[in-house]
Amino acid sequence: MDETVARKLRVLADAAKYDASCASSGAPRRSAGKDGIGSTNSIGICHSYTPDGRCVSLLKVLLTNYCLFDCAYCVNRRSSNVERARFATKEIVDLTLAFYKRNYIEGLFLSSGIIRSPDYTMEQLILVAKTLRQAHGYRGYIHLKTIPEASPWLVEQAGLWADRLSINLELPTDEGLTQFAPEKKAPAIRAAMGQMRERIAQGKEERRSFSPAGQSTQLIVGADGANDESILKASAGLYDLYDLRRVYYSAFSPIPDSTSTLPSKSPPLQRENRLYQADWLLRHYGFAVDEITSGGEDGMLDLAIDPKLAWALKNRHRFPVDVNAADREMLLRVPGLGKRAVDKIVVTRRHTRLGLDDLARLTGTLKRARPFLVARDHHPGATIDRLDLRGTLIEPPAAQLSLF
Repeated sequence: MDETVARKLRVLADAAKYDASCASSGAPRRSAGKDGIGSTNSIGICHSYTPDGRCVSLLKVLLTNYCLFDCAYCVNRRSSNVERARFATKEIVDLTLAFYKRNYIEGLFLSSGIIRSPDYTMEQLILVAKTLRQAHGYRGYIHLKTIPEASPWLVEQAGLWADRLSINLELPTDEGLTQFAPEKKAPAIRAAMGQMRERIAQGKEERRSFSPAGQSTQLIVGADGANDESILKASAGLYDLYDLRRVYYSAFSPIPDSTSTLPSKSPPLQRENRLYQADWLLRHYGFAVDEITSGGEDGMLDLAIDPKLAWALKNRHRFPVDVNAADREMLLRVPGLGKRAVDKIVVTRRHTRLGLDDLARLTGTLKRARPFLVARDHHPGATIDRLDLRGTLIEPPAAQLSLF
């Protein structure tokens, strides 16, 4: 690799690491033709894990870390004293193709600082994706970061070439955005998300490819004063209004020469983890934000236990649940029972009454579930009312991080 390109890659790959809003989940299966390059096979990306445990990767870089904006929480802000670099669009194209052919990566995640203008920046991002698709027959995954201040026509063009688009809201409240990112306007960001939702829906109706893996966003955790309840309410609103595939949470990382109004240290990593777990409950388990955060201190999630277990301990009057009779919605609220396990229980109990041995074969977290359920050969008795129940169910830190 050319020494100049290598330096740019080092700088701009490092600058991109703060953006968590990248994954290929939901992308359609696509295989390259005889002379094509790359394929997409329902895989995760950005060092994500597929359902079978495989780790996959992508080329995740910025086009440039020069930026006209001066967002206080961003290491690439205009006033930041960091090493700067800028790729030519051809350099990004060549790197992507070279890495793909060598099986280093399975896709491209491309973002950028704002250079010259939002429209010019968006044009450069689109040019990379369009060149890969049209000039080189590239069929791999492409995720483009969208500039909400850019022309709606350009935002729409991006969806023609990318598998997924993301528009980062960054901060959960309009007040926080005004304080720390005055050049960004929450109404403009939401308008771009709304436009993207309409075009994605239209593409599905017309059976044409337009950002087929949907759109995502990122919220920074711990930069402003927003508590977990505010963050989750913002996420719930974004899912409802804009049909987002994912909201990603990124713990604030202190940066050099930042304003004194920002925190001097990062929030606990466990906080980010708990928000992901709560987000999962919102999207897949039928929980509402008020249920997840009710009783929490100052609107914050409990860092010692996962949100599902926290809810169960606060609602002991709804347990134990009979796995052979309860409806699916209530089974989903039993700590330790995931969606797959619940679906297997619902199918299996049609043919036999389930005991603990049966449940142990269906879920790997029966220890946490036992106090909350009734089976053919098991009843927790007074266990559900034990004052020390919480302490007996707390997992070691390493195990807690693996739960979501």
